[in-house]
Amino acid sequence: MYNKGLYNDWVPKPIQLLLIVLLLAVVMPLGGVYTGNISYLVSGTGAMTEYFMWANYATTIGMGACMPIVLRMKMRFKVRDKLVVLLVLLGLLSYLNSTTYDPMIFVFSSLVIGFLKMMVTIELFLPLMAMIGNRGMFYGAFYTFVLVLNQIVAYYAVDISIRYNWQHFYIMAAVGCFILALLHWIFMHDKYFALKVPLHYIDWLSVLLFMSTFMFSAYVFSFGKQQDWLNSDKIINATIAAFVSFALLAIRQLTLKRPYLSFKIFTKNNVQHGLFMLLCLGMFLGTTSIQNTFAVGVLGYDQLTNAGLNLLMIPGLILAGITAIFWFKKEIPLKMYIFSGFSAMLGYAIVMYFSMVLEFSYDYWYLPMFLKGYGTGALFISVWFYTLDKLEMDEMLAAIGLVLVWRTFLAVGVFSALYSWFQYRFQVVAVGDLAVYLDGMTVTPQNVAANMKLIQLNAIIIASKKIFGYIILAGIGILIYVFTHHFGKERFEYVRFIRMLTGKSVIARRRLRERKKLLEDIKDAAGPAI
Repeated sequence: MYNKGLYNDWVPKPIQLLLIVLLLAVVMPLGGVYTGNISYLVSGTGAMTEYFMWANYATTIGMGACMPIVLRMKMRFKVRDKLVVLLVLLGLLSYLNSTTYDPMIFVFSSLVIGFLKMMVTIELFLPLMAMIGNRGMFYGAFYTFVLVLNQIVAYYAVDISIRYNWQHFYIMAAVGCFILALLHWIFMHDKYFALKVPLHYIDWLSVLLFMSTFMFSAYVFSFGKQQDWLNSDKIINATIAAFVSFALLAIRQLTLKRPYLSFKIFTKNNVQHGLFMLLCLGMFLGTTSIQNTFAVGVLGYDQLTNAGLNLLMIPGLILAGITAIFWFKKEIPLKMYIFSGFSAMLGYAIVMYFSMVLEFSYDYWYLPMFLKGYGTGALFISVWFYTLDKLEMDEMLAAIGLVLVWRTFLAVGVFSALYSWFQYRFQVVAVGDLAVYLDGMTVTPQNVAANMKLIQLNAIIIASKKIFGYIILAGIGILIYVFTHHFGKERFEYVRFIRMLTGKSVIARRRLRERKKLLEDIKDAAGPAI
């Protein structure tokens, strides 16, 4: 017996929707590490920050690794059995993170949490898409909900860490998973989604090679600055291991009858341009590290105030979601919506460039964070939709893992690592330039400490401004690219004009009318004949 829904027939529709929303609210922000309370994890465990950055990347890698096999896993097990077991496992992993002090356990648990989390979220996509109908409108509502939820959860992760300690939030997440497991054991139906399929067709070696490729890459991005990049044997070895793993993964797909990944979609025009725009989005999202340095290092904000800055993005995110729903409902071409998203991100960079001063007031954050929120929401929705548009389900599932990792890990990780390296280099240069003001007449032994601190803060601001300046220049180029890109529309409209002049268009329309009339005649004649 098959049932494509999630819950028993006797469960009222409003209760079903409430359970789906609760599941989304608990599972979507779930991770091995919450970026807001990394500083508390560092102080609580005594481990380096880089381990928790690595763990943060691992969650996304786990989600990407699960994506190509998620449909087969969905069709193999009964929905209630699968979801309850997954929620219990996620709760146990969250509890494990609350009790451990070993940073490597955080890394591996984050990888597994990401893998399991994707199996849960795919169960929610299908009923929600069936309710909304339009894929673009679904993206507008879903991504807005998830992005807003992530900002709220990041804030309360810090708040609870301050009020109690960092373990409490993991315990609360574990309890939430266990409660949801109990509720879904009661309300979910005990049937298969469709025809039962075997698991032995999954190539688990390819899954491991996928994970190793990006986990080694994440190690490079996380520890590159701390290990001094290519001056470290560990970074060189990890880079080589990542390339070798990816080469073995690509070769293996050529020998499999049912490959784990497919590279065919990367030859499509919209996928190529979509990946480039996702890389451009990563360039803007990577500025979070610069923003945190300015807010905490220069302005002296505590962790809760710094986390509260991300809440200022929520109005922009909501506006982007409402605009997306309207845009897709009216079936307006995507070009200007994508253009508005990149314009908002460029506006954020420009405002931050001119606002970075020691006298920066908290009120000045409202405009740039609103712009960043709108740009993030608009680009997550529209570029993701454009990249995966007009792809068959099999093609999309076979490559969406790579696209997901590209969007959330590679694009952001590469630029975050680059900004970290450039900020250090530019800061050293700025200190050298400011050293001209250090002499015995202006800096006396009594005030040397205050002056050195002031010079250091100004050096950070100079380095940050310089990076934002380069981002602004690149952003202008991105806007020109988006404005001139065709987005699937026929590039040269004069071809139609020429066809009309030569009579081909007229002939084609006439033939279409004649064929339509003939079909109508056949249909009319068929009635009496039957």
